[in-house]
Amino acid sequence: MPRSKKVESIGEELAVPSAKSAKKSRKGVSITSVGRRKRATASVLLTSGGSGVTVNNLSWDKYFSERPLTARKVLRPLEATNIADRFSVAARVQGGGKAGQIDAVALGIARAIVIFDPSLKPILRREGLITRDSREKERKKPGFLRARKKPQYSKR
Repeated sequence: MPRSKKVESIGEELAVPSAKSAKKSRKGVSITSVGRRKRATASVLLTSGGSGVTVNNLSWDKYFSERPLTARKVLRPLEATNIADRFSVAARVQGGGKAGQIDAVALGIARAIVIFDPSLKPILRREGLITRDSREKERKKPGFLRARKKPQYSKR
C-alpha cells in the first residue's frame, strides 16, 4: 500500500498519494493520468475543489456535441464513485475520432481516481472503467485489399 501525505485543502483533509502523478498546491490536490482508446490519447488533470469537466478548453458536452448519448460515458467514473462534486477535471485529448476520445477521457479519469483513492478501484472495476480496450485498427498487408480482404480468386 503506498504511503500518503495529509494535506489541508478547502476545509477538508485529503490524503495525497505519494506517486509521481500526484502533486499538492495552493488549490489542493492535482493528479495526472493518461487514457487511451484506438488512436486517441487523453491527458487528464484531476484537481480537488470545484466541479465540472473540460475537454480541450471546452465543456465536455460542447466538445462531444455530435455524440450526446455516448458523451455521458465521460462522467461515469465520477458518478460511479460519487465524487463528481469534489473534483474538477481538465482533459487534453488528441487523435482518433470522437468515440475513441470519449473512452480515452473516461479511462484517464478512472485511473486518476484510483491514484487518489485506491479503495475505489473495485467499484470502477465492477463498472468496467479500469480495463483498457486494446483493440486498434489492423494494418494493411501487401497483396491484400485491406487488412484481411484478399483479391477475388479467379480459377482461370
